[in-house]
Amino acid sequence: MKKIILSTLFIFLTFTFVIAQDYTTPNTGVTWTLDDIAAASPTTITISGSEYTLLGNLTISENDAVIIDSDLTLLIDEAKLVTVFGAFTVDSNAVTITALDENTPYDGFRFEEFSEIDIQNATIEYGGGLRVLTETFSIDNCTLTNNVAGATTSAVIQLSRGMPQITNNTIAQNDLPAIGSAANSVVSAYIFNNTIEANNQANGNRPQINLGTTMAADPLQIIQNTIIGDPAADQTGGIAIANFVGGDINVIIENNTIRDNRYGITILGTVDSAEIINNVIEDNNVQGDPNLGGSGINLNSSSISEDVIVSGNEIRRNLWGITLQGEASINLGDDASNPGNNVFAENGNSGEIYALYNNTANPISAKSNCWIEGQESTPEQVEDVIFHSVDDPALGEVTFDPFLCGILGVADNTVENFSFYPNPVKNEINFNNIYSFSTVEIYGVQGNLIVSETISEGQNSLSINLPSGLYFVNFSNDLQNVTKKMVVE
Repeated sequence: MKKIILSTLFIFLTFTFVIAQDYTTPNTGVTWTLDDIAAASPTTITISGSEYTLLGNLTISENDAVIIDSDLTLLIDEAKLVTVFGAFTVDSNAVTITALDENTPYDGFRFEEFSEIDIQNATIEYGGGLRVLTETFSIDNCTLTNNVAGATTSAVIQLSRGMPQITNNTIAQNDLPAIGSAANSVVSAYIFNNTIEANNQANGNRPQINLGTTMAADPLQIIQNTIIGDPAADQTGGIAIANFVGGDINVIIENNTIRDNRYGITILGTVDSAEIINNVIEDNNVQGDPNLGGSGINLNSSSISEDVIVSGNEIRRNLWGITLQGEASINLGDDASNPGNNVFAENGNSGEIYALYNNTANPISAKSNCWIEGQESTPEQVEDVIFHSVDDPALGEVTFDPFLCGILGVADNTVENFSFYPNPVKNEINFNNIYSFSTVEIYGVQGNLIVSETISEGQNSLSINLPSGLYFVNFSNDLQNVTKKMVVE
């Protein structure tokens, strides 16, 4: 009798075991929530309070949309993939998308061409990244961490086309680079105010931002980001842009902080237009081999370009300051549109300082820069930190006179270029106080003083706890001041 009961129980358990099923929305033009999908396919998504578990692959059809507009956690089972042909929106205060088991990541997200993607305020972790085949893509105020190869194999956010928007995110501690595109893709992304730190934990020969060609008329913009490497991942660079397979390079790299990488910025191939302006590029020397990298800025091209403008950068303690290879050319300051104002300090290797290494036959205009920060230099001292025709007659001459001996006392119109970020602002503003301002004051639109704070030189953060609206921020010292508009969200 006991054997019969046990056999019956075994049969009952066998028939009540639920097998997870994949689900594709029916392509009827409907906007779905996770609750709707769970109701339509209970074996695909299960619900427990604000916790949702995706047990099968999910496909959003071309005419359908999925929206997550409430705070929740979405757990995704091992190797499962979300594929979007239609629209996918995350618009809530706090959404977490993570693996059901952190030791067995899910495959990630694949956003097909012509899909429409808008992701805000989400934490995306322990998955296979975001494969972005569409040009209608924006991600804002999100955290992407601990992701691995899956839907994407080149970067956590792998782009393919158009002008995607990547703003105000933290992308950190992922196996792959943070943002990438294929060499033959045409991408002019807007990459603004992100914290990008310690990516490429797999330690392949890749930078944290690794992009190919751009659109001809619309520039790739990499602005006001913080890009910090992990010294243990010594193969990881800061920013690389390449067009080895042909195509355009049109790029603006401005107001970024780039440090502790294998190198800072490298542009490989023919450049149509590049502006590298007001960046802080420091300590990009983690590999320690000057034959393999370590430049603050490196240009390597097979043809001459007159449109690489480099000004207002602070380049310190890299193995090389700026290096030029092949037929690369650069404008580091001239008598026309480029004021120079680059600052160099302690960029060197093997006991030698190399602020600029012109390893090309091209003449270089490099006027009005500070070549040795913190001292009154002579022409002979400046000559000693620049490698060019004087050192090897086969190389092009660098014209470095006139030169500056510091960054203080610059013209007022240069001070007007001072800025802070982000703007609009939510909780705080950040700025690099290179002009020795001593005070920051915030005024209302009626001219009433609201905040007055003492600030120090270098990098500063100022907490903002103000109602939404327009304000004016004044930075000042005994010699000069500048006022900027600030919008509080």
